[in-house]
Amino acid sequence: MQSIPLEHGPVRIAGALDFDHRSIGLAPRRLPAWTRDQLPDAMVDLMVAMTSGVRLQLTTEATAIELELLPTTLAYVGMPERPAVIDLIVDGALVERRPLASGNRIVIQRPMTTGTLERGEPSAVRFSGLAAGMKRVEIWLPQTATVALRQLSVSDGARTEATTAAQQQAARRWVHYGSSISHCMEADGPTNTWPAVAARLANADLQSIGLGGQCHLDQFVARTIRDLDVDVISMKVGINVVNAESLKERTFISALNGFIDTVRDGHPTTPYLVVSPIICPAAEDRPGPTVPDASGVFGVVDRPPALSVGCLTLRRIREIIADTVERRRTLGDDNLHYLDGLKLFGEADTGDLPDGLHPNNTGYHRIGTRFFEHAFADGMPFAR
Repeated sequence: MQSIPLEHGPVRIAGALDFDHRSIGLAPRRLPAWTRDQLPDAMVDLMVAMTSGVRLQLTTEATAIELELLPTTLAYVGMPERPAVIDLIVDGALVERRPLASGNRIVIQRPMTTGTLERGEPSAVRFSGLAAGMKRVEIWLPQTATVALRQLSVSDGARTEATTAAQQQAARRWVHYGSSISHCMEADGPTNTWPAVAARLANADLQSIGLGGQCHLDQFVARTIRDLDVDVISMKVGINVVNAESLKERTFISALNGFIDTVRDGHPTTPYLVVSPIICPAAEDRPGPTVPDASGVFGVVDRPPALSVGCLTLRRIREIIADTVERRRTLGDDNLHYLDGLKLFGEADTGDLPDGLHPNNTGYHRIGTRFFEHAFADGMPFAR
């Protein structure tokens, strides 16, 4: 096998906007370097470093490819662990899926937001028996882990080139911002996250900013999107605001408009789709915060009515988002659009909502196909 440089060579690390250069390897991050000093806490930093939507792209005639990396996964005490999984895509088709056999673990005892690091060994994943001839290859990294990339190797003597824009079939550049329901840790693999499902159906070049638990209309995300070179923009917002009760009605309306204003400073006419939350039965008509019980099912915290004044339910958040988008369209922003999250995943889908908050793999696939139909299909906001 011959080593291929991960930087300054034929490999594109798509979906990453920054990197940590560590002794253990090259670690992708999904927000740019300047945001580091503005991240509120270690959990936000961890979500930024998780590689949901990040993939290695190259064109090669290799019949074998090997990637050595060190993943770091989360392990919540008393809950099933989510493995780190890698998907190999060749010429647009899923060829193989591999779980990583080793790596680090961060062990977390709920309701704590910090954990204990248990160190492990790097993993090496080898894909062999690939078809001869030049082919477009994508290696999708785990959505459930941070990753330090150590070495990429291909068959001895195999020609390897950068994947050109023409070879990517002029894919539309799509940035999506959202919560854990866009991060999709519960999906079976990285190409099963719903943004990946939609992107592959639409032949879109995805930049995912799905941050588990951390979608609170932060301005450092708005400015990141403002400065990206993209063709279409979407965000699915509201559930984390209820989960953490981070905003009340007065501040949510202002934060939502402020976020859109910032994005529009850089993309005044780019198609922009604002999506409201999918169903969460416990929080539809009762304000958060939400917490999991001993079995991991989410419910809201009981409190006196006097303490709920101005607090948000999901039903009210959907009304506010729909009204905000409509007001802005009336003022001339014809390329701003609203999508009711219940059209992606509603009451009839709750059988695929095992913890009352996050869909399972089947549910995420359904959201991805429905998003494609409502966003990218003919006649929809992101149609060519």
